[in-house]
Amino acid sequence: MPSSPGRRASLAAALILLLVASGAAAARPFTDAAGRTVELPERIGRVLAAGPPAVVLLYTLAPDLMAGWVTAPHPEALPFLEPRTRTLPAYGRLTGRGGTANVEAVLAAKPDLIVDSGSLGPTYASLADRIQAQTGIPYILLDGSFAKSPEAYRQLGAALGRQSAADALAAEAKALADRVDRAVATLPEDRRPRVYYARGPRGLETGFAGSINTELVEAAGGRNVAQDGGGRLGNVSPEQVLAWNPDVIVTLDPAFAAGLRTDPLWRTIRAVQTGRIYVAPLQPFPWFDAPPGVNRLIGLRWLAARLHPDLFPEPMPDVVRAFYRDFYHVDLDGDQVAALLGPRPPGAEPDAPK
Repeated sequence: MPSSPGRRASLAAALILLLVASGAAAARPFTDAAGRTVELPERIGRVLAAGPPAVVLLYTLAPDLMAGWVTAPHPEALPFLEPRTRTLPAYGRLTGRGGTANVEAVLAAKPDLIVDSGSLGPTYASLADRIQAQTGIPYILLDGSFAKSPEAYRQLGAALGRQSAADALAAEAKALADRVDRAVATLPEDRRPRVYYARGPRGLETGFAGSINTELVEAAGGRNVAQDGGGRLGNVSPEQVLAWNPDVIVTLDPAFAAGLRTDPLWRTIRAVQTGRIYVAPLQPFPWFDAPPGVNRLIGLRWLAARLHPDLFPEPMPDVVRAFYRDFYHVDLDGDQVAALLGPRPPGAEPDAPK
């Protein structure tokens, strides 16, 4: 006997409720580092990183889940990256200075999840909420501060269903940071070199104390000379650098470092006269900053050994090989390690014996 219209309507309603219930069961609530509760799909196959720190974090834990890069890797970085990630597309950045991605780019990447790592302030939480509402794609925030690196790994592992691998990286990150902290914790003030971080082609941008960009200085047993800037990036005058007269200069720019000994502005500064000019390795991600992500873990160990070689007798090439194997998924040969650790600019202090 044919069913009545009312019965058919009841069956349709029941079917809709069943589908909704099954969809809800397939989702799982996740509380991110900003305290936002986000519904995540049970299975995540593609992840889009919102900015450079997040893409490094994601690459180290789950390169197979990457939807692409924020910016295309430099050709010099490619040999230091896991092969299947080298040709991934670049889709731009959603967050931070110079955002270039838009909703259309996000949707075109077809991610199951968007991840950001960095500040947890209301501006970033609001951005996450807005993009999530516009795209329908869950968007989580993770704490990008250096001290929270192990926690960021554990949270990302929980979100991606990669808890075992995340716990292993979190443990390594903690062990590396703890090793440095134990060595430098009791150093008196006069044994902590005064450090200037020279950004940009002229070296006149820096990260003031409290900035996420200079967290490694204090963590490695140094003192940031740029104290009064409200924890931000900013420009300084040549006269200010001369007045600070730092013991050490750290930079990401080899060309800038190479010209310091002949530059009238810089050549009288103590760091230049003593050769304590340290160019942070750059591949596949800079070790000191740019971005201020988990790439700084190896940078901490490198800078601590440069500032206090007597406290870190372990051969740096061995440390680098192990880090790149576990975090960057590549086995380096001797030439690649040598390329990362040198050469230094003229007049720069040589490495401690290996």
